[in-house]
Parts: sequence; C-alpha cells; structure tokens
Amino acid sequence: MIQQQYPSQLLEKAVAEFSKLPGIGRKTALRLVLWMLRQDESDVEQFAEAVSQLKREVKYCHTCHNISDTDTCPICSDMRRDATTVCVVESVQDVMAIENTQQYHGRYHVLGGIISPMDGIGPGDIEIDSLVKRVAEGDIQEVILALSPTMEGDTTNFYIYRKLAGYDVKISVIARGIAVGNELEYTDEVTLGRSIMNRTLFEDKDK
Repeated sequence: MIQQQYPSQLLEKAVAEFSKLPGIGRKTALRLVLWMLRQDESDVEQFAEAVSQLKREVKYCHTCHNISDTDTCPICSDMRRDATTVCVVESVQDVMAIENTQQYHGRYHVLGGIISPMDGIGPGDIEIDSLVKRVAEGDIQEVILALSPTMEGDTTNFYIYRKLAGYDVKISVIARGIAVGNELEYTDEVTLGRSIMNRTLFEDKDK
C-alpha cells in the first residue's frame, strides 16, 4: 500500500487527529481538514472553542448519568415527568432516540455501556449499582429495560433483572418490534415508540 505523502507536516498532523474520530478514515479526514483550511479563521477558532468548551464544561447528571450543562439534567429536573418510571438505556444517544418518539414521559438511567466479556466490560464498569441504589430508595415503581436486542443487551437485561429481583418494582422490557441484533439508536422513531408503549414484563418476554 502506497503511503500518503503530505506537503505539510501540519496538514499530516491534523489529518491524523481527525482520523481518530469514529467512522472517519484518512481520506475523509483529509477532505475535512482541507475544507477547514478554506474557512475563515474566526469560524475555525469558533469550531475549536466549541469542542474545547464541551470537553471542559460538560457534566453528567448525578441522578441518571445523561449529558447535561448542569449537575441535574433537564429531564430529571422536569417535575412534569413521571418520576416513578425509569427507562434503562445503554447510551446518551438512546435517550435522544427515545425522546424523539415523544411516546415516553418518564425518566432515564444511562448505563454508559453494556456487559460484554469479549470487550472486557463487566457489571462494575457500567452504572448498574447506581440504578440499584435508585430503586432501593423506594420511589420507582417500574424499570423499563430498553437495551438493544443483542446478545450483550440481553445479558445485561438479565443481570439487572437479577439485581432488582428482591425489590418491589415492576421490571419490563421493550417489545421486540426491533429486529434482533439492531442497535437502538438506529431504529426508526415509529418502531421504537411502539416498542416502548407495548413493553412486556421481563419474566414474560419469552412466552
């Protein structure tokens, strides 16, 4: 394979940084860097400052672990939301996907990942203990397991179900309108909304 030759070390360095982004190869990174070179300096500085400020100032909600500008995210602080229902998701993207359906009006719990022994991710690496603590406080009446219908998602569902089995809380799982193996964030809003609305009790999911 022929090594790409760059006329500038600064260009090569910028391409190397952009290519670290997920889904961005070196050719796409080069196009992005060359596009930025054609922009006004003030626009590039604004872009760089937005990314830098995001890294410096973004917070994670101390209750649900969603991304927020404050210690408590807008969803957890919204008194109109149903505080007795908590929807458990893998990532912030999944919160956004479910919110776009406009079918769910409870609160969330973002795990920050799913159990995946192949990737070295165990129960202690994600926010399961904080979920158990929230349930133990006694205000939550239903926990909706809304993880992607993959082997890792099902493993995480079962682990959470076992951890919460001793508490007086209903545990449900989203309906299988979502094809097995699909990632939640890429599911269309209608299907995802119906899956939330037609959720079933976890212990009945295979009946």
